[in-house]
Amino acid sequence: MMPTSPLVVGAVAVVGLLLAVAVVRRARGPSADARESKRAHETAQDREPPVAIGETYELGVTELTDHHSGSEVAVGKVEGFVVFTADVPSDLSAGDVIRARVLSFNEGRTSADATFVTKV
Repeated sequence: MMPTSPLVVGAVAVVGLLLAVAVVRRARGPSADARESKRAHETAQDREPPVAIGETYELGVTELTDHHSGSEVAVGKVEGFVVFTADVPSDLSAGDVIRARVLSFNEGRTSADATFVTKV
């Protein structure tokens, strides 16, 4: 039998530890954030949206993100209801307050798309 080098033993130990961590994480299930997000989504599906198409609402921008169309959108909430606002000015930042006009709802009516009206 060939002698085993300490480097090989160390590499095998690291791989074994990484596999053990992956198994434990998988067994524990989704993170607390993922569980909370799922609960919020389910709650949103069970209520009427607090916004109406064609109406203008004031909301705080929680983040700016890239839309699948390639443009930047502002994300904010009205009574906990997510509103994605397009056509935002380039100087808009998270924390700004804006007015946005609701244009449509997503398929499950758990969020809305809007267009920017003005910065407050």
